[in-house]
Amino acid sequence: MSQKASRVRLLDSGSCVIDQSHITWNVGCGNPVRFPVYSVLIEHPEGLFLFDTGFDRDLVNEKLAFELPQQTDEQTIPAQLRLAGFATDDVDAVVNSHLHFDHCGGNKHLTKATTYVHVDEIREARSPEPFEVLGYADTSWDHPGARFSLLSGDVELAKGLHLFHTPGHTIGHYSLLVEIEGRRPLLFMADVSYTPAAYAKDQQAGFHWDPVAGVRSIRRIKQLAKEWDAEIFFTHDMDEFNTYKLAPDCYEA
Repeated sequence: MSQKASRVRLLDSGSCVIDQSHITWNVGCGNPVRFPVYSVLIEHPEGLFLFDTGFDRDLVNEKLAFELPQQTDEQTIPAQLRLAGFATDDVDAVVNSHLHFDHCGGNKHLTKATTYVHVDEIREARSPEPFEVLGYADTSWDHPGARFSLLSGDVELAKGLHLFHTPGHTIGHYSLLVEIEGRRPLLFMADVSYTPAAYAKDQQAGFHWDPVAGVRSIRRIKQLAKEWDAEIFFTHDMDEFNTYKLAPDCYEA
């Protein structure tokens, strides 16, 4: 019988700045907040999986300089993988929660991997609405050699790796639940809600494709966390991030 994941590592991709009103939709305007960006590396008997790939510093400086990106050479995807004991060619699968610039900037380095993404997300990213253009500013994920496996609905990608379709922030947004042998599951909601305070109040980010779907996805995450007794990880909260184990440290049994 196939086993579940053996260990999970968080790869630090640096940080950017957005206004508080983008974290808690229309609340807190005029208060800039620095937020972390990270990826999730999963060692699994069926392969090496990477959930999201952070941002590309040069791209953000070129197209979204107002987000004041901070990323050292050691915080790039190739360097973070080396820190975890791997090379870029070792990654078998990239799973993009969605294709905003801060979640797909390292895809281009992972040329041996198959990219898993929601079928609606790839369509939207290739032909974004005007309000989505900056969000989808990094198109390097769509390089000529990229190999895609298009998904829809909820998917168990490998034994104990569960993708839940949680639209709202984007049309094809996925959250990830990882079962690890011998410990509580880990639940990565990506951009369903950015911070514990926002999550507690069912507040989604100011940037969203469908706010009604977004609220329902927050409530779905709460239900999933309860059903699975899962440990929740927030993607863009610096206080929470500072409590997480970062590569080369890992979460395991």
